[in-house]
Amino acid sequence: MKVLQINTTVNSGSHGRIAEEIGLSLIAAGHESYIAAAYTGRPSRSQIIEIGDDLDKKLHGLKTRLFDRHGFGSKTSTRKLVRQVKNIDPDIIHLHNIHGYYLHIGVLFEYLKSAKKPVVWTFHDCWPFTGHCSHFDAVNCFKWKTGCYSCPNKSGYPKSILFDNSRINYRDKKQLLTGVSNMVLVSPSQWLAGHLRESFLKDYEIKVINNGIDTENFKPIISDTLTEKYKISRKYILGVASSWTKRKGLDDFIRLRAMLKPEIGIVLVGPNRNQARKLPDGIISISRTENIDELAALYSGAEVFVNPTYVDNFPSTNIEALACGTPVITYNTGGSPEAIDENTGIVVEKGDITSLGKAVETILKKGKEHYSSACRNRAVKLYNKTVKYGEYISLYQSMLERNNA
Repeated sequence: MKVLQINTTVNSGSHGRIAEEIGLSLIAAGHESYIAAAYTGRPSRSQIIEIGDDLDKKLHGLKTRLFDRHGFGSKTSTRKLVRQVKNIDPDIIHLHNIHGYYLHIGVLFEYLKSAKKPVVWTFHDCWPFTGHCSHFDAVNCFKWKTGCYSCPNKSGYPKSILFDNSRINYRDKKQLLTGVSNMVLVSPSQWLAGHLRESFLKDYEIKVINNGIDTENFKPIISDTLTEKYKISRKYILGVASSWTKRKGLDDFIRLRAMLKPEIGIVLVGPNRNQARKLPDGIISISRTENIDELAALYSGAEVFVNPTYVDNFPSTNIEALACGTPVITYNTGGSPEAIDENTGIVVEKGDITSLGKAVETILKKGKEHYSSACRNRAVKLYNKTVKYGEYISLYQSMLERNNA
């Protein structure tokens, strides 16, 4: 079986690592794996196809900023991709994030409809079924259920400075993204699956496959070297993000710092240099890292992992922390609470800093050892990558059988 995945990144960020792990699972089972992506700087075991170049991405970004037509640039590079896909002739095409300034969705979906190949599409956010937003819950807007217009989140990703073309985007997406003869939509969370069933994509088959992680890499690790490297001298709570936008809760960590006792530190992975300079005393900033061993050691050393995210689907950071034996506190956002139960963490309402502080105190009072075994067991039982990505391979095979019947 020959599978081609399409995503913004390869082996970088949560969805890039998911694509890479699916590719590894395919290769281990004796299949061929290709990944087409815009950003291909990370190593990969799959055969890689780079989509577009820096100039193309910048022009696509300009079209987005000025005219709010994200997903409708990069026509030439998408046509080139289609030619490459035809040459590869994959049995299955698996889409991930098709936004990110690198694809023309019209060109791509015209090909998918004509090729009549089985298509799997994993949704990592809500952009495909809205007129603009990647996360409509950032502004609590549900216009996408009937038709977008006058977008209240025009300045949110993918940001538009001038025009609001949400009505036209919604119309065009609805026309382009429906009508693929053999496509299955996959959501990592029950939360997003429920919204897909209310969107214009509701006529497709919709499955839930939770994200998986490598529980052999993400496991409890003791690392004195790491605490020395980053000068971590006290017990700490941890936050991790690939980029600390406002929606990831950076401001909430700063407010939380003022509430915590001095003997408890905060370690944040991922702030940029400008953000790091503005952090108060008592918060240690660590640059974004793709080093899995280092991440696992940071998760393992924390007393609790805090995820004050305001918009999210099914964040892999939650299950990475669990696999390292660390309890999780998360806002009641999207599918984020689905990763934990009463034995492995606490759910807090969005923006309730007082309750967030109390939740940290509760876990610190009980002690990490009260939760660790349950956290590790839950991750191994429910989110082991071999099982989760094996579900994708089973889906591919069933779709091929159906296609050839």
